Amino acid sequence: MSHYWSPLVHSLTPYTPGEQPKLANLVKLNTNENPYPPSPRAVAAMQAEIGADGASLRLYPDPNADRLKQAIADHFAEFSLTTAQVFVGNGSDEVLAHAFMALLKHDKPILLPDITYSFYPVYCELHGINRVSIPLDDSFVIRVGDYARENGGIIIANPNAPTGHLLPLADIERLVASHPQSVVVIDEAYIDFGGETAIGLIDRYRNLLVIRTLSKSHSLAGLRVGYAVGDPALIEALERIKNSFNSYPLDRLAIAGATAALEDKAHLETTRQRVMSSRADLVAKLLALGFEVLPSAANFIFARHPQHDAGELMASLRERSVIVRHFRLPRIEQHLRITVGTNEQCAALTEALGKIIG
Repeated sequence: MSHYWSPLVHSLTPYTPGEQPKLANLVKLNTNENPYPPSPRAVAAMQAEIGADGASLRLYPDPNADRLKQAIADHFAEFSLTTAQVFVGNGSDEVLAHAFMALLKHDKPILLPDITYSFYPVYCELHGINRVSIPLDDSFVIRVGDYARENGGIIIANPNAPTGHLLPLADIERLVASHPQSVVVIDEAYIDFGGETAIGLIDRYRNLLVIRTLSKSHSLAGLRVGYAVGDPALIEALERIKNSFNSYPLDRLAIAGATAALEDKAHLETTRQRVMSSRADLVAKLLALGFEVLPSAANFIFARHPQHDAGELMASLRERSVIVRHFRLPRIEQHLRITVGTNEQCAALTEALGKIIG
């Protein structure tokens, strides 16, 4: 029945998310979910929002999510943000989609790394945006100098995905300062696991948009809350797109839970420290098994074994009820992306790999 499709649909190659298996008792290390529960305050806030009879759910949520915007501004109090500098949406993926349409769709092509979050090329196809892929160096590092060319915008993930490599804040500032004529989008989905946010640069650079999510470090992937921080003119552009597409993007539970999660900084710090500690231990164990592991500032690692095919390793792990991510893409087809789980999950992974490798 595809003859009913619009011509655009035929041209799209949709993003393929990580598998969400239905099988029980799996060690699931393929989708970069946080292995620890969210803040108890977030759970309590959502339960309170529902109430005893759920009557609040008959009413639409606040279309502007003002409570949440204020909580985001307060979370970054050291940067003196205002709510006019904050935009919220259904996960960072929706925020990114709006940014591509509102800020990156110009006559000149946008620039992005050749190895990066694979949703970016999908958005380019969806919105008819030309792009130029800038190769990472041989160590899979973004070289800021390689972006010194005309463009209609730049987008990078920092830390990058799926490599986990982090660009220092000084390099981010150099990139933004070098392109005052176009918007630079920094996707900070994983920044809480080892990097320094670029939000502090926003007051100096009107062309900088920072996009973040509560899915990873705040353990709220199931809630779908993301946000952007930038100059009020950039935020207004996102709001115009949002209000032409879906004027009520965040539901009442998402607003309540995300607000409470942002207010619980102690829980965030405890969780991120546990993940970073487990990451260091996992890297050490993989190195001992002969893996080559890229430096990671994310809640995942990117690794290869010089004597074993990555696809075969993934299949063998799955037979042992351990799931990791494998991308059959140029330059990285021999790497596995492995989410940092609990210490017990990481131990199950390395034990299984030890048996496979022998």
